[in-house]
Amino acid sequence: MRLFLALWSGLWTLCLPLILVYLRRRARKDALYGQHLAERFGRYPQRMPGAVWVHAVSLGEVRSAVPLIRGLLDRGERVVITLFTPAGRREAERVFAADIAAGRLAAVWVPLELDWCFGGFFRAFQPRLGLVMEIEIWPRMVWAARARGVPFYMCNAQYPVDSMMRDAKFPLRPAVMRRFAGAFVKSALQKRRFDGIGVPDVTVTGELRFDQPIPAAHLAAGQAARPAGRRVIAFASVTEPEEELVLDTLSALLARPAPPFVVLIPRAPERFDAMAQALTDRGIAFTRRSTGFDADLRPTQPLADVLLGDSLGEMYFYLAMADRVAVGGGFQPKGSHNIIEPLALGKAVIVGPFVQTIEYPAVEAVAAGVCHQTRAEGLVQALTDWPGPAPEAIAGFLEEHSGATRRTLAEIERRLRP
Repeated sequence: MRLFLALWSGLWTLCLPLILVYLRRRARKDALYGQHLAERFGRYPQRMPGAVWVHAVSLGEVRSAVPLIRGLLDRGERVVITLFTPAGRREAERVFAADIAAGRLAAVWVPLELDWCFGGFFRAFQPRLGLVMEIEIWPRMVWAARARGVPFYMCNAQYPVDSMMRDAKFPLRPAVMRRFAGAFVKSALQKRRFDGIGVPDVTVTGELRFDQPIPAAHLAAGQAARPAGRRVIAFASVTEPEEELVLDTLSALLARPAPPFVVLIPRAPERFDAMAQALTDRGIAFTRRSTGFDADLRPTQPLADVLLGDSLGEMYFYLAMADRVAVGGGFQPKGSHNIIEPLALGKAVIVGPFVQTIEYPAVEAVAAGVCHQTRAEGLVQALTDWPGPAPEAIAGFLEEHSGATRRTLAEIERRLRP
């Protein structure tokens, strides 16, 4: 491992010019990539010794961590969140704006994978404990925490089947995971998997996303904007490889005698304009959220048959409009995105065949009948013919799987005791 870390650090050092070029190019599309650049090299303007460190690489991890971070703040802890993407940073700065202003929380870029960069981070924040959301494994991050005596835990963690298969051929990542202080995992199955590769101190705490706060204003706005007398279908978190499938499905739905109203929500902000152009090329009338609604999410014009969700942080607004939701990601091999948000609103959920990224709770949700799994060729039929679950079935499923925030906080407090 020492040899690997030396090679790893050497590679990152050699690639620093390329990394800077990458950030500069990404900044052309999103200026935030080019801002606060010193933070990526371990130079931070703020000092927050004794903070609890939460690494939430992007938007999804930030959202899943919100109730946990709020719980830590309510208990008097100070928190530093490290991030990699602008979407994640904006969400953290939006949700925790008051805490940032009060000096209770800092949202900063994660350092580059070099020990001297992490050295600056540890000098600035001197964390008492670290949490990496999901299974974001970076060798230098893990070793830097270990070398400085910071207990570093995987949190809300799962070990997907495809990752296990890859690691069986090249077992470097399990060797890194064994250097964590422990793991707070989503289910008993995940505990067995982490135990099996030798990760210490593995505790089942559940899935934090079941405890995410739901903004009441977004729910009210979505229900008010829903077209009267029409069925509403949402395509949520659509990834680029799935766009043609979704557009074909959307066209087939609109060609029916009683077409539904369709909400289309791309996963990545850089695909907003591309999807608008694709709809235009197909002759499909659509309304953009960015131009068809005011700041309070009220329509400023009559809505076309399709609403293009070209905004961030408003997923519950879009989902509140829907009768059923097809969640993206699972119709291509990289795997499905979050199904908990639509389930939390009592919506019937449809996913593709690739759910290894959300194995928990997708397997349990399918078994409970609150989620329907289909291949691409069956998507239209699933959206139109599947009767969907009873509301009480979804409510029972949510009740059974909630409470992860409380359990995780209890485990963190136990480990923070002197």
